[in-house]
Amino acid sequence: MKTRIGILTSGGDCPGLNAVLRGAALAADKLGWEVLGFRDGFEGLLPPGDFTVLDRKCTENIMALGGTLIGYHQSRTLCCQDWRGRSCCGGSRSNRESAQSLNEARVEALIIVGGDGSMTTALQLQEAGINCVGVPKTIDNDLEATAMTFGFDSAVASGDGRARSSPYHGHEP
Repeated sequence: MKTRIGILTSGGDCPGLNAVLRGAALAADKLGWEVLGFRDGFEGLLPPGDFTVLDRKCTENIMALGGTLIGYHQSRTLCCQDWRGRSCCGGSRSNRESAQSLNEARVEALIIVGGDGSMTTALQLQEAGINCVGVPKTIDNDLEATAMTFGFDSAVASGDGRARSSPYHGHEP
């Protein structure tokens, strides 16, 4: 059986999301692994799990497109705490439900592409036993231990902080 990893994009839109998806798909292909792209951020982790296979073919022409092939979501569906220990729950769903979906899909590790809230949730999923890798993404460039997050330079260059040419939209509250 192939090693299977998952990836999701969370938080707001910014340039470079499709490049990360493509990079993950190509790297996994070289290793003989399979990548599942969870749709609409952390929402896609909730049972029964909403995902699609990301491979070399389906990611072939997405690099120049804005947005994200698998969508994003900015809600706080999963219960978590921020770095100050304050609750950032927006819903009643749990990390345990996400772990169940990942186990049922045979996902061995999860790549989480997002900003500070996403990285907080990644840490809590890691603490719940899910192997996580965080890819820092924010137009604000406000993540510690990162010289520059992707999305920041393009937001500054555009002058208004918004991504351009986004055929793949996310869901914002």
